[in-house]
Amino acid sequence: MIIRHLTPGDSIPALTDLLHAAYAGLGKMGFNYTAVDQTEDVTLKRIARGDCLVAVEAGILVGTIMFHAPSRSNGCPWYDRPGTATIGQFGVHPDQQGRGVGTLLLREAESLAISHGADELALDTSEGAHHLIGWYERAGFRSVDHAQWKGKTYRSVIMSRSVMSGSAPVS
Repeated sequence: MIIRHLTPGDSIPALTDLLHAAYAGLGKMGFNYTAVDQTEDVTLKRIARGDCLVAVEAGILVGTIMFHAPSRSNGCPWYDRPGTATIGQFGVHPDQQGRGVGTLLLREAESLAISHGADELALDTSEGAHHLIGWYERAGFRSVDHAQWKGKTYRSVIMSRSVMSGSAPVS
């Protein structure tokens, strides 16, 4: 398994298909996350706003996470705080879930946060996605706020964890 930045040679259709597969279960639960059905153009726009990391195994994209440095994070009061980096568009192909791919991606995002001088790494997810909230809590995230994003049929919980240079990585 390799975790790296998305490169110009990587397939946007493959990344979009990965996101569709990773978010399909959430869509079936009634959550209209953008990644459930975003177009390739939307994928391109979203990756242009941050650092797109991918997990690759045997040449196939199996996971992804978007990292936004503190100066590029915005949208809610917690995200707008100085020193708060964010992650989003985080997904692992269902066939690869439970194998540590998400943890590896999260560790790399945490390393980026530290290198950008962040003291917090934040994210949001539907407050009804209890399995995801539990996973994030086990990774050290805590609930800090809520947001109602434009066009979303669910309310999001904002979660954050402290990151500091020299801190133990997410496990």
